[in-house]
Amino acid sequence: MNTISPDATPSSEGFARVTAALQALAHAEPPRWLSASARTAQEAADALGVELGQIAKSVVFRSRADDRAILVIAPGDRRIHEPSLKQLTGPLARADADFVKARTGFSIGGVSPLGFAPAAGLPAPHLYLDRGLFRFALVWAAAGHPNGVFPVRPDDLARLTQAPIVEVCPP
Repeated sequence: MNTISPDATPSSEGFARVTAALQALAHAEPPRWLSASARTAQEAADALGVELGQIAKSVVFRSRADDRAILVIAPGDRRIHEPSLKQLTGPLARADADFVKARTGFSIGGVSPLGFAPAAGLPAPHLYLDRGLFRFALVWAAAGHPNGVFPVRPDDLARLTQAPIVEVCPP
């Protein structure tokens, strides 16, 4: 695995929030700090030496109905079928970098499925977990920074996030 040395301490507010959230939820595996940025699912898979589908990518959409963030946690090897997602959420728009940062507290490339810090007065994103992740015993999710990831079993990810399990990423 391509991680930073154990004695190095990353200085990232998002990474620290995710670390604290995982500890508070009694998740046994701490996040890892990669020595190279993994802004894309492919970069993360390459850095970790795992299958692309084992990367639990976070994709943020913008609800047209209430301007809330919709966060889909999906396998890195699959595309989100937006018409299927819209059946669950209603009309959607693409989320730009400013929207993602304001609604999640994370920058694109490091959006974690937990540890949110939305801007004052904004609700946390509404989460969905795609069933395709359950093909794997272990997946890797972003940990609040493009260099941060954490390992998690899909069942545990569902428990930690309380996200409904949906099918929005066809094979």
